[in-house]
Amino acid sequence: MNYDIKEMIDMYLGLGIDTGGTYTDSIIMDITAGTVIDSNKSLTTHSNLIKGIKNSIEGLDASYLKDIEFVSVSTTLATNTTLEGKGHPAALILIGHSITGPLSTDHVLSIKGGHDADGNVIEDLDDLGLVEDFVTENKHKVSSFAVSSYFGVRNPEHEIIVKDLIRDLTDKPVVCGHELSRGLGAYERAVTALLNAQLIPVTDQFIRSILSVMEEKGIDADMMMMKCDGSLVRIEDALKKPVESIFSGPAASLVGASHLAGVKTCLTMDVGGTSTDVSMISNGIPETSESGAKVGGWSTMVKAIKMYTSALGGDSHVWVQTSVSMGPNRVIPLCLAASEHPELIRKLAEVDKPNVRHMNDIIQPTTFFVRSGLDLYDVNNNTLSSNEREVLDVLGNEPLSLSEISIKLGEHSLMFSSTLGSLVKKRYVDQIGFTPTDALHVLKDYTRWNSQASCMGAELLAEYVDMGKGSFCSHVKEQVVKNMSLNIVSFFTEDVRKSDIEKMIDLSSPLTFKVNYPVVLVGGPVKAYLNDINNMIDAEIIVPEHHEVGNAVGALLGDVIHRTDVLVRGAGAGSNQYAVFSETGREVFDEYTDAVSRGLELSKRLIAEHMSGYGLDMNKIDFDLTRHDVGNGVGVNLETKLVAIGIGSPRR
Repeated sequence: MNYDIKEMIDMYLGLGIDTGGTYTDSIIMDITAGTVIDSNKSLTTHSNLIKGIKNSIEGLDASYLKDIEFVSVSTTLATNTTLEGKGHPAALILIGHSITGPLSTDHVLSIKGGHDADGNVIEDLDDLGLVEDFVTENKHKVSSFAVSSYFGVRNPEHEIIVKDLIRDLTDKPVVCGHELSRGLGAYERAVTALLNAQLIPVTDQFIRSILSVMEEKGIDADMMMMKCDGSLVRIEDALKKPVESIFSGPAASLVGASHLAGVKTCLTMDVGGTSTDVSMISNGIPETSESGAKVGGWSTMVKAIKMYTSALGGDSHVWVQTSVSMGPNRVIPLCLAASEHPELIRKLAEVDKPNVRHMNDIIQPTTFFVRSGLDLYDVNNNTLSSNEREVLDVLGNEPLSLSEISIKLGEHSLMFSSTLGSLVKKRYVDQIGFTPTDALHVLKDYTRWNSQASCMGAELLAEYVDMGKGSFCSHVKEQVVKNMSLNIVSFFTEDVRKSDIEKMIDLSSPLTFKVNYPVVLVGGPVKAYLNDINNMIDAEIIVPEHHEVGNAVGALLGDVIHRTDVLVRGAGAGSNQYAVFSETGREVFDEYTDAVSRGLELSKRLIAEHMSGYGLDMNKIDFDLTRHDVGNGVGVNLETKLVAIGIGSPRR
């Protein structure tokens, strides 16, 4: 796309980057006009995320890079790190309580202290000597510290005292539970603080690496990151609260889909390589979940978009035994692998067909294995069994079939298949296999890579289930469409069992589900599924231009959204005073009206202070304040809750 000099002067150029589970997308936009100028996709390099980011940026028109004025990113880094349990070691200090549930660290100290629900001290904080000993013992074993006090959200003074003490003893990062959430729940708040502490070093390295790529490419611009509630945050704030970037990729997809489709209210379905995610935006504001984000078995108190997700995407493994199975593991599609490794065509033609009795998601005629490129330093410093090291040693940069690995090891594939599976799970080995993306290549619905490899793979698998190549791939596509439809319906029917919805979807002839909102599809291959989804779902279904890079668009176009809540209630049993609880702490007043007035003033002030950090005054933002009174019918209210929200654009 060519622009003259005058048009270039009038442009306000932004660079959006999304690092997903399969692809890293980047786009250059004229933010003033809201139009995409250039875009590129490259494979996400899980062993070195920055390599994928650099490859993606290098695929853009370099002549625009020096004029970039704004950069924003979204990423699955926090999500994947948490899912894989690969956060940096952190220590947790609990005040006023202990935890019997699981925690992602063994470095835990519980001391006396804490407050009650009214913010009054339960026990004095007199174990600071224990804190000093604990920090001194662990400061060389961990990368950060987390502090969580009983009812710390009602009075954070004990958390703050311990945080200040830790800072006097070490320069390691320290995060408190009250800084991340205003919600009640001692266990969830401690888990959130701990996960955040473990992610700080990971996010710090990620951001510094992006900044170095920007410097290398001559990009001198402000940089922001998308949070999991669909809002943008400054990089310095993202470094303090990296746990808030969990699910930032799907949040970016939601914002990007709304913009590309030109609708303020819509349902979005993001069909990625790893998963399919459904979420909703209303009047330009992403809908958030009442409960916190859940990831890797951990329930957090992080406010995130309301999302229905399934582990079925374009790169989900399609494998056979007596029937066709899909997922939940992700593999490299045959078509993509053959584009990078042409010798795969010959190997598919010569592959040994395993006995159906031995087959599982590892033992397949279409599976190949290759080293992921994970740094050998990481391999040598992680716990690998002798069997894992032996299998890893025979793998290299060229894909090997099971029979080739068997020859090198001198063992039957049954003897090492579980070891291969373990290495794949730990990401030291990449698995190549047949996927829904391959099925689309066979059906000629989507032909980005090597269709010959997909056709050969389909023939091999179809034979096991007595199907032809075409009918096999049509069956795979049909199952993907069914899953997509199921996700859409399930998003609106949380209280209905998924199995019951599936039964109704199977009755496709007499029943059609009507959705009263536009449904926007984003993701690389979504056009291939459009007609089939229309046959199952009665809705206005939109596949916008640039749908394949919707996440990167959303990362760039998010708003700064700040929410705060203030609670006014009695100061405790037997007290005639009233307490105001906010993120600044607890204040006490003699009169209820004075306490409410203070709450109203605090609500507006906290929004104004946050927005001022982005160069936005109250005249430049949308501000809304909602008051909820709970009364007992006589006298003053039992409590008053004030919820404020400010929304503004960080772009000019």
